[in-house]
Amino acid sequence: MTWLKEVIGTEKCIIAMCHLLPLPGDPKFDNEKGMDYVISMARKDLHALQDGGVDAVMFSNEFSLPYLTDVRTETVAAMARIIGELKSEIKIPFGVNVLWDAKKSLDLAAATNALFVREIFTGAYASDFGIWNTNVGDTIRHKHYLGVGDVKVLFNIIPEAASYLAPRTIESIAKSTVFNNQPDALCVSGLTAGVETDAQLMKRVKKTVPETVLFANTGVRLTNFEQQLEVADGAIVGTTFKYDGNFHNHVDKKRVKEFMDEVKRFRN
Repeated sequence: MTWLKEVIGTEKCIIAMCHLLPLPGDPKFDNEKGMDYVISMARKDLHALQDGGVDAVMFSNEFSLPYLTDVRTETVAAMARIIGELKSEIKIPFGVNVLWDAKKSLDLAAATNALFVREIFTGAYASDFGIWNTNVGDTIRHKHYLGVGDVKVLFNIIPEAASYLAPRTIESIAKSTVFNNQPDALCVSGLTAGVETDAQLMKRVKKTVPETVLFANTGVRLTNFEQQLEVADGAIVGTTFKYDGNFHNHVDKKRVKEFMDEVKRFRN
């Protein structure tokens, strides 16, 4: 048994993404509709996910495109306001992800009492966002400085839209990441949100570090979730839950319920 049962309530859990609309400072932020509209849409998606039966939810600034690797203060402030206003309505465990800034994600977790954080904590990459470096030792020390040592850290070891600067096998990445950093979980992704995670790649990771929790991070849907969850300990799901399975749409409670009913049948 893993920490998932204690923190989220079940093994083979489904963490649903609550994708926030563009925020102040983002190129696509709607100044006319303002933050009140962003909050109302986040509330709508949150309730659709909860009512549909997901196990946990993770708030992310998914539409802050193009992403920063050193996120600005206004983004974290906006996300804290949104979660703060929704806090009394959140009925399931929740986490946060400030794309793509591990320290800012931890800052937000500290401010909102989030239970887990997903981020790029390790590695150096060539990416769509330029040369991308990390400093996991400094980041984890920041976590303890903030007093959030109990917050679970989910390490995305194959970042979307990026690759390691030096060629490394997935086995070497997984083994050294776990040995050096003791992550609470590893996440394996496809190329972008909504793109299926390679099940064979996940098998190689799980075989290398069998005691570490493993998440399928992208592209889990009704047609493949059994294959994915036969290997992974859980899945992080966003696009599948949206109207027509379209990344840019809002959450469709009917799609959520259909998916979760099948997942619960699988778990039983």
